[in-house]
Amino acid sequence: MDSPILRPWWRKPQWIRTGIAVGALVLIAVGAAMFMGNAERSLRVNAEQITIAEVTRGVFNDFIPLRASVVALDTIYLDAIEGGRVERVLAQPGDMVAAGQPLVELSNTQLELDVLDREGRLIESLTQLQTYETNLEQIRITNQKALAQIEYDIVRLERALNRRKQLASRGLESAESRESLEDELAHQKKLHPMQDETNRKQEELRQRQLPQIHAQMEKLQRDLQITHGKLANLRVVAPVAGRLTSMDLKVGENRNRGERLAEITPETGYKLAAAVDEYYLGRVRNGQTAEVDIDGKRWQLTVGRIYPQVKNGTFDVDLLFAGSAPEGLLPGRALQGKLSLGEDREALLLPAGAFLDETGGDWIFVLGADAASAHRRTVKLGRRNPEQVEVLANLAPGDRVIVSDYSTFGRIERVDITN
Repeated sequence: MDSPILRPWWRKPQWIRTGIAVGALVLIAVGAAMFMGNAERSLRVNAEQITIAEVTRGVFNDFIPLRASVVALDTIYLDAIEGGRVERVLAQPGDMVAAGQPLVELSNTQLELDVLDREGRLIESLTQLQTYETNLEQIRITNQKALAQIEYDIVRLERALNRRKQLASRGLESAESRESLEDELAHQKKLHPMQDETNRKQEELRQRQLPQIHAQMEKLQRDLQITHGKLANLRVVAPVAGRLTSMDLKVGENRNRGERLAEITPETGYKLAAAVDEYYLGRVRNGQTAEVDIDGKRWQLTVGRIYPQVKNGTFDVDLLFAGSAPEGLLPGRALQGKLSLGEDREALLLPAGAFLDETGGDWIFVLGADAASAHRRTVKLGRRNPEQVEVLANLAPGDRVIVSDYSTFGRIERVDITN
């Protein structure tokens, strides 16, 4: 009879599946160990690729470098008050111009027609007011004449009546003639207060209306001047004396109202305009001192104005010369200097380096005693200038640190240094 063949235990299916699973787990564990390595992430770097500096104690020079440009203290902009066609260009950029000197002449036919029309209407209104004022004066004179005539008639009639009474006493005058004179005299005496009241009221009205008429006439005169001025604005003149720094006009081109025509820099002096890194926005103050080098000579300046708006990582500062500005300065000239932010004082110092761009001064790699590796350490740094950084905490004199670029270090915790 046939006898069953028994498989060894290692060839049974359940044992095969178990072995495969265990082997896979072992391979995964070995791979993870090889990939992850030590829990502390590290990077091997050649010593020639890094810069190592030592923490020392010394004097911190609290300044920042400046790159400034020369600008005029005052700039006058000339815009087109009335647009038009450029007919004549009478000056060129760089010329020194006097106050009132013509710079450019424009023409505007439509404006000229509008001015003529408005002038006609203004003159008509002015003529009407003048006529009304004349009429008021004529009425005043007429009323005065009427009152004077009444007063004259009263005097005349009184004299005539007296003579008639004398004649009547001798029987030479009729009663009817005398009564006629008495009636006429009584009539004139009644007219006198009425005419006097009319004159008084008319004069009060005239006195109230005259200031209004004169005010309207003055306004019309000003409107006429403004209207004439619109044509005068076609002739652009320099409002002040100075240097014509900008004017790009061509004969025949049209310029609209409000467009910039030219710039004039008066001879009022110069200042420096500098862009400062936004990191120092909280430390720059009005009155702080600065110095620049101009043709081998140091010139002192002070911060005159701070513009706190940050653009492209910088804010603007105006620097004023402490005394008279040097001669020969030209707008746009670039100058180098430094701005003092505070007094120099002793501190724990570290040379400034590229590591600040990556760390912001919050951490740094510090070398161990064997100088074979450097470990990441949280630090506290304070003021800085282009050459020095003030150390406030977690570093001591004699510590050696890596101050070169950290861009390749990423999230590394330890740097192993090789020769």
